[in-house]
Amino acid sequence: MIRLVVIFVALLQWPAYGGQDDPRLEPLFQTLAHTNDTAEALNAERQIWNMWLRSGDQNVNAEMARGVALLNVGDLAAALRSFDKVIALEPEFAEGWNKRATVYYAMGELQKSVLDIERTVALEPRHFGAFSGLGLIYLAIGDDRAALKAFERVQAIHPRFGDVAAQVERLRQKIKGRAT
Repeated sequence: MIRLVVIFVALLQWPAYGGQDDPRLEPLFQTLAHTNDTAEALNAERQIWNMWLRSGDQNVNAEMARGVALLNVGDLAAALRSFDKVIALEPEFAEGWNKRATVYYAMGELQKSVLDIERTVALEPRHFGAFSGLGLIYLAIGDDRAALKAFERVQAIHPRFGDVAAQVERLRQKIKGRAT
């Protein structure tokens, strides 16, 4: 019985990591940057997203899960309210800002999305998803140079993310073609 109490007390004192502050992220980012194995990169990416989605606070996590579920079914107004709550509860939680940026993007509120992406990457400079979203916004408004810069950031962090390598090459060729 005493042993169980000691274990329980130890678990209570165990740090509750979450989000961009989770120390388990660093080796996963190293894997993303250096692996040539697509399956290994996808596994590391999945683990990173799972860690980013957890804040370390149960109330924030519950609201985040609610917002993601609402976003997934296309209820953008309700998802926006959920992510507003997440940000109010935990303003230093990068993924709250990123998810709200995603909602703003889906609503066509590109400037608001950019502002939330800027906050996301200020809190988590390795957020390849946020940089990818930024690249998509710049493509949508016709700013190829800014899009290229954003996609190059993605490629530096996660070279195997989606079609980022092809996107970077396509934009470089397009910009180069204009310069000649």
